[in-house]
Amino acid sequence: MRFADIPGLPETKENLINAVRNNHLAHALLFHGPEGSASLTMALALSTYLFCQNPGPTDSCGECSYCKRMEKLIVPDLNFAFPSIAKEKDSDNEEEKNNELANWRSFALEHPYGNMHDFIYFNGFEKKQLNISKGAARKIIQSLSLMSFEGGYKIMMIWGVEHLHPSAANSLLKIIEEPPAKTVFMLITSQPDQLLTTILSRTQKVMVRAFSDEEVTAHLVDKDLSDPKTAAQIAMLADGNLREAYRMVNEVEDEQISKIRNWFALCYGKKLKDLFSLADDFQKADKEAQKSQILTGLNVLREIMLQNVDLNELLRTTGEDRSFIEKISGKVLSEDHVLELYESFNEAHYHLERNGNPKMIFTDLSMKVLLSMAKTN
Repeated sequence: MRFADIPGLPETKENLINAVRNNHLAHALLFHGPEGSASLTMALALSTYLFCQNPGPTDSCGECSYCKRMEKLIVPDLNFAFPSIAKEKDSDNEEEKNNELANWRSFALEHPYGNMHDFIYFNGFEKKQLNISKGAARKIIQSLSLMSFEGGYKIMMIWGVEHLHPSAANSLLKIIEEPPAKTVFMLITSQPDQLLTTILSRTQKVMVRAFSDEEVTAHLVDKDLSDPKTAAQIAMLADGNLREAYRMVNEVEDEQISKIRNWFALCYGKKLKDLFSLADDFQKADKEAQKSQILTGLNVLREIMLQNVDLNELLRTTGEDRSFIEKISGKVLSEDHVLELYESFNEAHYHLERNGNPKMIFTDLSMKVLLSMAKTN
């Protein structure tokens, strides 16, 4: 992974490279950003730059042996820690640990913008409790106490650091604060609010913002994943989340908002029988499709909100989708009711993430939309 492989984010890349070139790089970095951001890929690109034998002013060379090995994440001085199944006793089985590491490398390469749920499904960890145990922390300390294999940097990358067991976090405090020479900690999370303040206080924060619509669109077109028109539609729906953009690449995005139009029309017409039928269909869909529909609903509500306050220049929908927004705003859904529904859709997404009953969640949302429209009219 090189900086060039990450779409956009020029300000973050420049800050990291300048820190390296001016010898101002902190020994403990916390990469954090919203879901689908480049938190992991930015840390991997920085690692490549630190290992590179011929780094340039804007990126690693991409040609040296280090850069080639970083394409497979097999540099000996790059160490990983990540959540695994919580066990009563930490296993010393080397084969098991090697398999876990191999699976992690495969996941990071195949799903560089993936989240914890993707990691769970990738490894078949459903319904299992994950953490980074005290034994894993002890392994981190042991590996960093050894000399660098090749005389350069040693990097310890901890992905999903919010899953550190409190005893593990406490045992790492000293080495994070005072690591061996040329050792860099890279902690990666999308939930920094869940970290212990003692960990937060020992790291330099690297906020990785969400991608802009333009960055997502250009990336999808450059990678031949989509034509410009469809890429722009995907970018609007993904709302800066590249994970979600990849997931939608093979879908027809017009159908996403079309589903919302149909859903809202049934709510407006108080077609309860049809709404219950939609709830059955929603339950039959896979979890990612369910979450995608809720996220699309959130984006539609955002557009209605902007239309209601006459901020038309910020609207991202076009064509038939724009006409739908214009028709439903104001007369059908007032500003206050849109704000209430926005909270309700966020709650629905939260409960879906935590395996709530999809049919009940969808039915509850439908009733809230129906009531909001009835109040406006």
